[in-house]
Amino acid sequence: MASIKLKDIDTRAPKEFEKKETKDKLEKILAELDDLQNLLYAESKHSLLIIIQGMDASGKDGAIRNVFGKINPQGVTVKSFKAPTAEELSHDFLWRIHTHAPQKGMIQIFNRSQYEDILITRVHKMIDDKEAKARINAINNFEKLLSDHNDTTVLKFYLHISPEEQQSRLQERIKIPEKRWKYNEQDFKEAKFWKDYMKMYEDCFEFCNDTPWTIVPSDQNWYKEYLIANTVKETLKKFDMQYPGIKK
Repeated sequence: MASIKLKDIDTRAPKEFEKKETKDKLEKILAELDDLQNLLYAESKHSLLIIIQGMDASGKDGAIRNVFGKINPQGVTVKSFKAPTAEELSHDFLWRIHTHAPQKGMIQIFNRSQYEDILITRVHKMIDDKEAKARINAINNFEKLLSDHNDTTVLKFYLHISPEEQQSRLQERIKIPEKRWKYNEQDFKEAKFWKDYMKMYEDCFEFCNDTPWTIVPSDQNWYKEYLIANTVKETLKKFDMQYPGIKK
């Protein structure tokens, strides 16, 4: 596939999408998602792993809340991956990831993921190119393992925002009382490495694409949520699921 250059991809919704109409469509999709998740849970033959990556303030938390917040909480779990603990660092880098892979019948959401181990670690020179290549191969094999041996479908979303939108949202965390709890001085420091992160993400898209990425224009939350929800809905529909009969 051709190399993806994030600077060439718009961070806003295509012009043919209108906000109110798209939000109305989203509500119908969310109702359908609720039904599909119930069917997934009842049949328990498939599982879905949803990976959400993006720069700080790209809207990962909001996407999870607004797309999956109305689904039965018994069928959806969310794991947010922070900096590794001492125990996690004493294992291979995928150890803490694999333990949260979804069981059949479940939707598992990763807020950040194994990809942090080839993103921040490369931006800050924690690993060299040889180790990065080894981790890329391990990630590809891990995703193939889930697909081949547990009927797990992996969806990978990159929330694509502009640096201007990121700065605006980070400033909101200082100015708006309801958002101050999200403020982290480190986010402003990491933003200075924007170009480095874009390069590392582009490497992810190129070398970890056995399971393809969906790049989600995310400057407008209503379009971001619509695109994620619609992609999940269409994926679940392809499972061609049926409710089990009465157990004998």
